[in-house]
This record gives sequence, C-alpha cells and structure tokens, in this order.
Amino acid sequence: MSPRTDDGEPERELPRTGQDHDSEAASATSPGTPAPQETTPAAAGDETPPAGDPLPGAPAGSGDEDVDVRVAAVRRVAAAGRRWRSVQLGACAAMLAVAMTAGAIAFGAARDHDSVPVVAAAAVSPGLLAGGDVDAGITALQAHLRAQPKDFGGWATLGLAYVEQARTKGDPSRYPQADKALDRSLELRSDNDQALAGRAALAAARHDFPGALKYADQALEHNPYSERALCSRIDALVELGRYEDAEKAAVTADRRRPGIPVFTRYAYVHELRGDVATARRVLERALKAASSPGDIAYVSAQLGQLVWNQGDYDGALTYYARALAADENYLPALEGRARAQAASGRPAEAIKGLEQVVARFPLPGPLVELGELYETRGAEGDAAKAEDQFTLVDAWTALARANGVNADLDTALAAADHGDKAAALRAARAEWDRRRTVHTADALAWALHVNGKDAEALPYARQSTATGYRNAAFLYHRGVIERATGHAEDARAHLSAALKLNPGFSAEGAREARAALKTLEADK
Repeated sequence: MSPRTDDGEPERELPRTGQDHDSEAASATSPGTPAPQETTPAAAGDETPPAGDPLPGAPAGSGDEDVDVRVAAVRRVAAAGRRWRSVQLGACAAMLAVAMTAGAIAFGAARDHDSVPVVAAAAVSPGLLAGGDVDAGITALQAHLRAQPKDFGGWATLGLAYVEQARTKGDPSRYPQADKALDRSLELRSDNDQALAGRAALAAARHDFPGALKYADQALEHNPYSERALCSRIDALVELGRYEDAEKAAVTADRRRPGIPVFTRYAYVHELRGDVATARRVLERALKAASSPGDIAYVSAQLGQLVWNQGDYDGALTYYARALAADENYLPALEGRARAQAASGRPAEAIKGLEQVVARFPLPGPLVELGELYETRGAEGDAAKAEDQFTLVDAWTALARANGVNADLDTALAAADHGDKAAALRAARAEWDRRRTVHTADALAWALHVNGKDAEALPYARQSTATGYRNAAFLYHRGVIERATGHAEDARAHLSAALKLNPGFSAEGAREARAALKTLEADK
C-alpha cells in the first residue's frame, strides 16, 4: 500500500536512485547520451574493406575549426535569406546542409565480406560515450568499424553517438550520418534492440514522435530492459501530449532500469503536471547520484531550468555554475546562465554570454533571446543586430528541415514575434495536427493571437495551462488573449500570475505584461 499524506491522499513514490540498487543502476547517462549494453568484445577479423570504399573517417565538426566553418555557413545562408527571403531560402538550406557536412564522413555501408563474421558489439568502452567524450568515442568506433565492418552493435552505437553529437553541438547535419549507421546495423541484424532503440532516439531528435514510440516499442519487445528504449518511450509519450501514459512509462522504466536518464524524465513528467516539488526532489537525488561530468552538467542544468521557471534566479545561477564546473562548454548551462543574468538585472553579462553561445551554436533559443536583449537595450546598431539574430533562426530552421527535422514548433514560436506571422500560424496548425501538448497549444494560441484571431486562440491558451504546468510565458500569452477577448478579470489574474511566478521570463514579454496590467487597472 502506498504511504499516505496528512490529507489522506496517497503519497507519490519517488523514483529510486542508483544508491538504492546495485547492478540495476548501471549506465546513468543523460537523456540523449548513448548507453550501449556491455557485451562481449568483437571478434578480430583479418580482412578490411578495400581501399577506395566509403569508410568512416574523423567525426565532422569535432574541433574548433569545423565549428567555425559550420557557423560561417549558417551566417552565409542567413545573409542570403535577407536578400532573397521568400524565394530562395529553401535553396540556401540545401547549400547549407552541404556546407555543414563538407569534410565530414563519406559515409556508406561498408562492403560485406563473407569471411568477416557478424559480431555482437563494438570493442569500445561504453564509458567513452557515457562519460561525455562523444567525439573520442566516435573516433574509436570508426577505427573499430574499419576492422570489424559487420559489428552490428558497433554500428548501432555509432548511430546513437551521432544523435548525441547532433544534440550537444546543435548540428542537425549529423542525423543523416546516424541514419546510415543505424541502417547498417539493422541490415546486419534486423532484430537487434540497440539499433531499434537508436532509431527511436533519432526519430525523437527529429521530432517524429509517433516514429519514436513505434521504434521504442519494437526495441522493448526484444529487450524489455533497454534503457535507451525505455527513455525514448517516455519522451515520445510526453511530446505526444499523453502525460498520464508518460507517467506510467516513467514508473515502469524506474522499476526496470533506475538511473539518471529515467530520473530526469520522471521529474519532467511531474513538472508538466504542476508537481514542481516532486520534480525538484527527484532531480536533487539524481544530482547526488551523478558521478560523470556529463551527468553532473546535465542534471545541474535541468535543476537550473526548473528553479528559473519558478523565478529563483540565484538558485538557477548556482546550478548553472555547477554544470559549467563539470563541463565549461555545456550549451544548456551557458544559455541558462545568460537567461538568469538577464532576469536578475545583469543584461550586459547576459548579452556577452549569449554572443559567445551563438558564435559557436546559432540555435533558435539563444538567437531569439539575444535579439530581444538587443531590442531592449536599444543602443545604436542594436535594431540591426536583433534582426540578424532573427534571420539566423530562419537559416537554422531551413537547415533542420533539410536534414529531416520537423521544425514547425520552432518556426511558430520564433516567427510569431519576429517573422512571418502567417507562416507562424501555418506551422503551429501543422504541429497541433501532429501532437497535442501544452507547448503546441501555447504556440498555436499565440500564433492565432498575432494574426488577429483571438476568439479562436482562447481555447488553446486555456488548454496550455490546463495540466498545472507553471510557465510564466504561457500565463502571459493567456492573459494577453483574455484581454483581447474582453475577459478583463481573467487577464489581470493571469498577467499578474506570470509576473509573480517569474518576473524576468522574457525581456520583451515581461515589459508588455506590465504595460497591459497598467492599462487594465486604469480601465477598471
């Protein structure tokens, strides 16, 4: 029987930490980090593919020079987008995809050799990947696969590593490479759960959440204890808006494979349903159990984001500092630290930090945040700088689509405030047709609002807050839409709630929320 709280309600059971278990708690990697199963080393083979075959090479973009080339390519596409914005952005995206993969792997399935046995797993330590050194792990795997091209486990692990590299470097051009590696693994053995779990992770990274759920379920049919498949299943259910099913999946995953990947997902499911206290307790337990730099950085940044959402900027800065002490280049912590600095009245530090972030990783989130900070500062040249950041968002979106990523939610959120409003609405409607989450409800509500369709927007704005998820931006959007539809009392309540929860949730949004409240009070 579940223990009960003082008010008679059953107390929620927290997920177990690795300290509560022995062998079950192995492989505590961050979501998105490949965690290959420990299996027997690959058998040594005498033959290697003949010279001239497409072989794995050095990982693309693993060094500073490749990062610089990649960023320069994004900026070239952005410049082209400014000149031929509506006509040629698609063509520019194709060129950008080529530019970003120039010098990358000439990656084809290695030629089969009957005398080379199919083996079970790469002779590469899983710690290379689980410990956060993804580039080194990829290099080791590529060297191994030259000698053992029929190692289906090695190909699966390489595919997962490319997914992780795309996530950490913000580079969707890695996804086609992951595709090919996972295809190769499944050609060698169609029922191997490692590659099926890799397919689930890749589908989730591309925002194909029905596909992620399908592949996760297939992997779990072969291996019910696959950590990667269990986690991808939770992710897919969350992103499809099936929150009750996601919570059940998180409980099942915790029972089968307790560890940091499961704990962080368990926490997020509870946060989405308004149970912030449970989410924080789980993440704090996960942080105590974390040992590798990658895990410490990941969980610390998750905690930073959680407390920032609640307006605790000092707490957020403390957690982000811990994340950066573990990994000084960890992108979510760098971005989160800048956001917390801006919210706590340190815009100069925030701008400097975000400029450093987007110089290496021109991703939609930090680009929009930096553009809005430029607009708020309003110094000479800041308007042009802001427009440059918003144009770069278009370039990234084009690149993502060129590499198989569904970027409609990113498009809707950025374009609604800083781009083509009609395109924002088309993207939001398309995303809502695919998945019905609090985030897609908020995006569709706001896109409808900026297109003057407030009556249609109101039900979606209400749905975005229906689970109890505590998000100041959602409350702000709802309040603005309620004001536009004549629900003044509700508008005051939700605009006030947004500013009380997180008064620095957005430089632009917070300013407009205060102005709207002032007008509402004057109209009483």
